[in-house]
Amino acid sequence: MAAATGFAPAPASAWPRSRRRRLRCRCCEDTLGVPRRRAPANGGNAPASRDQLHFPELRPLPYPAPPPRPRRIVLVRHGQSEGNVDESAYTRVPDPLIGLTPKGRRDAEDCGRRLHRLFSDGSRGGDDDWKVYFYVSPYRRTLETLRGIGLAFDAGHIAGVREEPRLREQDFGNFQDREKMRAEKEVRRRYGRFFYRFPDGESAADVYDRITGFRETLRADIDIGRFQPPSPPGSPAAPEMNLVLVSHGLTLRVFLMRWYKWTVRQFEGLANFDNGGALVMQTGEGGRYSLLGHHSADELREFGLTDEMIDDQMWQSTARPGELNYNFITNGPSFFTHFN
Repeated sequence: MAAATGFAPAPASAWPRSRRRRLRCRCCEDTLGVPRRRAPANGGNAPASRDQLHFPELRPLPYPAPPPRPRRIVLVRHGQSEGNVDESAYTRVPDPLIGLTPKGRRDAEDCGRRLHRLFSDGSRGGDDDWKVYFYVSPYRRTLETLRGIGLAFDAGHIAGVREEPRLREQDFGNFQDREKMRAEKEVRRRYGRFFYRFPDGESAADVYDRITGFRETLRADIDIGRFQPPSPPGSPAAPEMNLVLVSHGLTLRVFLMRWYKWTVRQFEGLANFDNGGALVMQTGEGGRYSLLGHHSADELREFGLTDEMIDDQMWQSTARPGELNYNFITNGPSFFTHFN
């Protein structure tokens, strides 16, 4: 590079002090909820800058404790859609415009009532000391599902809604030819569900990439207290927050794969969500999210989790942010068979 540019790189000792700062690496899952240190400018006496007024992540932390984490992240698949009962609908209607059937609307309303009971009965601060924030795919069937779910909630319990295109369905192409799509799905079965890319569409690996971006956004929102700002010392605790992601079956399974670092083999063993079905990630004793906070081991096995995945969920239920399960296949030596 020096020969190509005609300039030799300066030695590190000659760099400005600001360039000699030590690099700090953070793992997105394992530092979620660990406070980020921000040095206030001029000893903390300077007024907030214009950027700090508009971007909370740039402000110095006002209190030593990190923002409280949402109590739950609930994954909800849309209710029964017109495409679920008639595959030929995809040949006439663009996938994003496929709506719910009458049964699908009932699925959504039933799901809303179940979620309301979960948040009310499971609230640490009382029946009304909780709120819910929704993320929703922009597809018609997920928006209709969200509206059905919302019938169970009053305005005081809804903290906000964000339409999130990265939670959309896997792209299968544009208008779909029914017989060609059946043939493509058979090829996918033989090739592998995760890596097979539909012509003019996406593979599950492509969905993984965009879900990783969404995961980073969600992590940052939690870390800076966008849902629950820290309470000043001596003031009442903020209401318990619940996040609900209304999306599609494959997208939600990829989200779980990304969050828990599941392998491709583990992903391909998962069952789909039922229409209007929900899976609850709940904080455990140490503050990490575990599926065993709400679901039984038998329910998770039915969903497709293996014994080693359930063991990891047990660990998640007591571990703290920043800790790493070195015995799990994606972290420890179990990838290497010669240790057996």
